[in-house]
Amino acid sequence: MNNKRLVVVITLLIIASLFIIGADWASENIHRFFHNYFADIAIPFGYYLLLVLLEDKYKLIRKWYIKAVTIFALCSLSETLQYFGFYALARVFDPFDYVMYASGVLLAAFTDRIIFKRLFSFWQ
Repeated sequence: MNNKRLVVVITLLIIASLFIIGADWASENIHRFFHNYFADIAIPFGYYLLLVLLEDKYKLIRKWYIKAVTIFALCSLSETLQYFGFYALARVFDPFDYVMYASGVLLAAFTDRIIFKRLFSFWQ
């Protein structure tokens, strides 16, 4: 397993463990935010990182903004389908989810382009 794949897998395992741990221990506001919006940030974040693993193979997705727009568009499509009664990732339409999807994608792009690039010499 190459280094980049290892970093992505560990990051996704951390996100998955946060889903399992949950926020029952937290204050009511944090618990409500976690329950309503954590997945809307974490899922696009994870999808973005999965595309990072494919960027060496597919030139089209090498630019961070192509990955970001692609993931945001797919998550937004899912949310829009919920509005019309077609359920993909969830069953409740919430227009604020679009903001959370954008936040997740931008956080992933920032992590990819700034944080991981500074932490790991192999990250390009």
